[in-house]
Amino acid sequence: MAYRKIGRETRQRHSVFAGLTVDTIMNEGIITTEAKAKEVRKFVDKMITYGKRGTLVSRRKALAFVYNNQECVDKVFNELAKRYENRNGGYTRIIKLKERIGDDALQVRLELV
Repeated sequence: MAYRKIGRETRQRHSVFAGLTVDTIMNEGIITTEAKAKEVRKFVDKMITYGKRGTLVSRRKALAFVYNNQECVDKVFNELAKRYENRNGGYTRIIKLKERIGDDALQVRLELV
């Protein structure tokens, strides 16, 4: 599924990615490290693609990934699917910011286009 392990076990990693995906969709942008942003981008794009399909199967897959967060899935299917109906992918962008003071990790802003 993911090729960056970000120093976590599988269950923790999936939970982190699901949480960041929900935050990105609900706030339409987050600030995180570059490695996490590059991984989460895949899941956000996949969620929007599910929304554009609009089928019951797509809705169930989206709900399963975000641990039944109905509010997030409703936003994807009702708002974001309409916004990106003429766009063929590339729904997110990564903007590099400065390094974090504590551990010098590169911070980025992941946002919807």
